[in-house]
Amino acid sequence: MKGISGSAPVAVALYASSALAHILPAAFLTPFSKRATSLPEVTVKGNAFFAGSSRFYIRGVDYQPGGSSDAVDPIADTEVCKRDIAEFQKLKINTVRIYTVDNSKSHDECMDMLSQAGIYLALDVNTPKYSIRQDKPAQSYNSAYLQNIFATIDEFVKYSNTLLFFSGNEVINNVKTSVAAPYVKAVTRDMKQYIGNRKYRPVPVGYSAADIDDNRLEAAHYFNCGTDDERSDFFAFNDYSWCDPSTFSTSTWQQKVKDFSDYSIPIFLSEYGCTKTDRKFGEIATLYGTQMSAVYSGGLVYEYSKEGSDIQAKFGLVDVTGSSPQELDDFTTLANAFSKTPNPSGDGGYKMNGQASTCPSQSSTWLVANDGLPAMPPKASNYFKNGAGKGLGLTGPGSQDNGAESTGTASAGSGKATASGTSSSSSGSSGKSSSSSASSALRVPAMEMGPYVCAGVVFVSTLLGAALL
Repeated sequence: MKGISGSAPVAVALYASSALAHILPAAFLTPFSKRATSLPEVTVKGNAFFAGSSRFYIRGVDYQPGGSSDAVDPIADTEVCKRDIAEFQKLKINTVRIYTVDNSKSHDECMDMLSQAGIYLALDVNTPKYSIRQDKPAQSYNSAYLQNIFATIDEFVKYSNTLLFFSGNEVINNVKTSVAAPYVKAVTRDMKQYIGNRKYRPVPVGYSAADIDDNRLEAAHYFNCGTDDERSDFFAFNDYSWCDPSTFSTSTWQQKVKDFSDYSIPIFLSEYGCTKTDRKFGEIATLYGTQMSAVYSGGLVYEYSKEGSDIQAKFGLVDVTGSSPQELDDFTTLANAFSKTPNPSGDGGYKMNGQASTCPSQSSTWLVANDGLPAMPPKASNYFKNGAGKGLGLTGPGSQDNGAESTGTASAGSGKATASGTSSSSSGSSGKSSSSSASSALRVPAMEMGPYVCAGVVFVSTLLGAALL
């Protein structure tokens, strides 16, 4: 933990399993076990994730206590972490998705506790004040925005249980907003190149998409076309099309697996769990079965905690408004569904073909005119050389009114994210600081409005020094 001078605990090495995660001594949850636990880093091979040599399937929940009414960072609070990790272990999940974090704070303690429990983090780098606006994408794509998301990368790339970064969430949620796609893809490119230039480990970067019938295929292929530095490392859907009782075919999942049978990067569900009917989580057996494992890598149930609005409250697995979490019916149903469904054996039939998709042509449902991406804002190149500096957290001035800084483009296939073109200034937007993009899912899921724990090695380092002086 930043700023903490260590003590001198005895070095211990433990093999952590889902069973041991329940009985780890309380001493391992102290600040002195700073990053004591190290889960295997997850990498991308072909169209699948791997933890070491083992296929990795995401089994998790979307986690943002407070929702839109109270955008807070749940893993900057040690007590909240302890409270909720105990529930995560009952579900036997291996991943949580968090939509909003405060990059000005340390996350050492909570990330270590998650790691001890065998849990990875899927992280949205955007916040309500720092995100791409779907209505004004050019104006909101600027160096102030990139500085803050790069600072978030700086904070979380050091943890081995940081699974992946989302560059955006549902920025494209209809035909009209597809014009924002080049800006989100440029952010993906910039994040990947920042990670590479800073010589960080290659944490996967990708996009969380709305499951839109009009341009689902176009969006998926667009984020997987072009040069390797431009392409996403994975693609995810917020998919609520399975509403119990349903089946592989009637839910449309069979057709989606067919549509993406040759897709060359991992696909998973970044949100799922329809509430139009009582949730039985019948999709669990199919999602983690051999019918889907060759194409899909699991998913994240929306959502952990019951939130305020009548619609969004339907999604909660627990109610955290009291002194301790109250497990709701969906919690028990989901836990039972997970426990009855092991992952497929072996590699699940994944494909090593890493060939890029063909970029979609402009059409009545896909409004992107060409394959070129916006050039990175000129000032942002300094972050590649010198680092992003301090994150501005959730109370910073925001970046959405700063205006576009470059009218240039990076030519398609150039493989370069360095800025080109003419610098310009903008008078700003109407003054709204809220994002209609999707910095976070602090919102009711669009599809609902409209229509094992991985084993790891626990290593506790002996810190000698100041404590012995």
